[in-house]
Amino acid sequence: MPGRTRYAYLGPAGTFTEAALRQVADPSEAEYLPQADVVSAIEAVRTGQADRAVVAIESTIEGGVTATLDALAVGSPLVLHREVLVPVGFTLVGRPGVALADVRRVAAHPHAWVQCRRWLAAHLPGAVHVPATSNTAPAALLAEAAGSSDAGEALGFDAALVPPAAPAHYGLEVLAEGVADNPDAVTRFVVVGPPGEVPPPTGADKTTLVVHLPSNEAGALLTMLEQFAARGVNLSRIESRPIGDSLGRYSFSLDAEGHIAEERMGEAFMGLHRVCPLVRYLGSYPRADGRAADVHLGTADPDFRAARDRLRSVRGGTSV
Repeated sequence: MPGRTRYAYLGPAGTFTEAALRQVADPSEAEYLPQADVVSAIEAVRTGQADRAVVAIESTIEGGVTATLDALAVGSPLVLHREVLVPVGFTLVGRPGVALADVRRVAAHPHAWVQCRRWLAAHLPGAVHVPATSNTAPAALLAEAAGSSDAGEALGFDAALVPPAAPAHYGLEVLAEGVADNPDAVTRFVVVGPPGEVPPPTGADKTTLVVHLPSNEAGALLTMLEQFAARGVNLSRIESRPIGDSLGRYSFSLDAEGHIAEERMGEAFMGLHRVCPLVRYLGSYPRADGRAADVHLGTADPDFRAARDRLRSVRGGTSV
């Protein structure tokens, strides 16, 4: 259907990313474009093959998703338009006729394996991890191999860790449910798109930035952090990532509580530009939980405006 927004996401069908995408746009109103990996989804936006991408950026278990952080830190500019939260759990599925005791090789996305390793150690000690490109890629392979007598050898695995919705979607046998180590695990996804006019603040926003520090300068990290602290801006996430040009050179990916249109965030942004060689703005967008930032005494918008007015009057000679 012409005119529908095209969304690239980590496929195939049934991934947690698709669950996040369904919170953003119904499949009847948008075009879903499954991709082999996160980088491909982001690059699809840069090349014009997609209008938006939905990608994981942070989890309660492992923190930032490095593939997403690194892809956004370089290349033509993109910004985050929205975030959504998806609870994460896993089900162990197997080939027909395979019992839990028979499992020796388990296909799983690396993030899924990490989130289930205590359960696996207790119930499948010695099981070998077979890396998968997504959480449902092995489910699709199992479904395709159904009925084959030598499916185990052809696939290279006996069972797979998949999202709870995948068994019904692909018609697979469930070996165990609720295998995740942390029942409260959540993954945060973001909608990525081209930059444009910044939406107005909602009062409960985040701003995402990539910041490089000066090389060989003692206290450079402290100087960067002071730009936020002095203006009452709280950081909800900060992670170092290698810049890639030489050993020991790192950038920082961070989420700040607030919107670029707010005085305290704007002042912090200007401060960063004074002391840091590179500051990449990755967007201001509503928080998924709707929680407003705590604004401390002296850091609300009227406080900054009053301070500027006072300076202007002193410079103009109308007050002392």
